[in-house]
Amino acid sequence: MVDYVLALELAGYAVGALGAVLVFFEFFQEPSYVEYEPEFNDYSIDISPMEITEHTWAGRIGAFLIAVSFALQFLAALLT
Repeated sequence: MVDYVLALELAGYAVGALGAVLVFFEFFQEPSYVEYEPEFNDYSIDISPMEITEHTWAGRIGAFLIAVSFALQFLAALLT
């Protein structure tokens, strides 16, 4: 039984690490409403509420994987 609990705990760590990497990747995404013009070395902001995307799928999946990781860790703690 201890081997299963240890495997479940390690799986939780692995899923959490993958989710954290995806969330970390999300922080470096440029928002869809910001455009860079290299000619003028300037950023322009064009905000249209219908076209704004605040988060990409990488961040959403990463947050979900972190939640799954916490659930696996909680289950492993209950089984010990």
